Amino acid sequence: MNRILKKLLRITIKVTLGFMLLSFFLVLVMRWVDPFGSMIMVERKLANWNVQQEHEWKDWDEISDNIKIAVIAAEDQKFSSHWGFDFSAIVHAVKHNLKNNKKRGGSTITQQVAKNVFLWSARSFVRKGVESWITLCIELSWSKKRTLEIYLNSIEWGEGIFGIEAASRHYFGVSAKQLTKEQASLLAAILPNPRKWSPVKPNILTQKKAKWILGQMENLDTKTYLKKLN
Repeated sequence: MNRILKKLLRITIKVTLGFMLLSFFLVLVMRWVDPFGSMIMVERKLANWNVQQEHEWKDWDEISDNIKIAVIAAEDQKFSSHWGFDFSAIVHAVKHNLKNNKKRGGSTITQQVAKNVFLWSARSFVRKGVESWITLCIELSWSKKRTLEIYLNSIEWGEGIFGIEAASRHYFGVSAKQLTKEQASLLAAILPNPRKWSPVKPNILTQKKAKWILGQMENLDTKTYLKKLN
């Protein structure tokens, strides 16, 4: 029995190390190579094959600074300084979720990239563990600027709408480079539930969130903040 257990342990260790090396290599490659899509796009396609997906990659300089700072203001204001995890936000989310039926997440932008690009959306301890490892790989391999670039190009912004270029053209008829502060704040405001909320027909909650984001954008100081990401 001991021999069998030792053999299983050795196999488990080898498989785990193999996965860690392979995943780190894939993350490292994306430091220079733009991803063709994301796992969230694959997952949505498999769930509903009839939905036509919109997606077009845009490099950093082709994306408005307004949407860069808007998503940071809305999703992860400590993005420039943390190492992939905002532990205070995680603790706050856990305390909130213990007291409320409506759950709140504490994921950083880096964690969202790890999930959207590489993993599946269903919540489980296994996925969270793998997500944590890939988040660390991203922090070790990419600049913050690269992480935000991939985030903006991979995030879901509506049914079949992926990436900021597709979202900008779908909702406002402009390129990602042309987004105004108001448009950017509305797009950032729907991120908690992009398949149900709309930036062009915002409900009261979305309007309030967008107004709050605009204020946070001013407080963060776009040019100064984005310089920290290089």
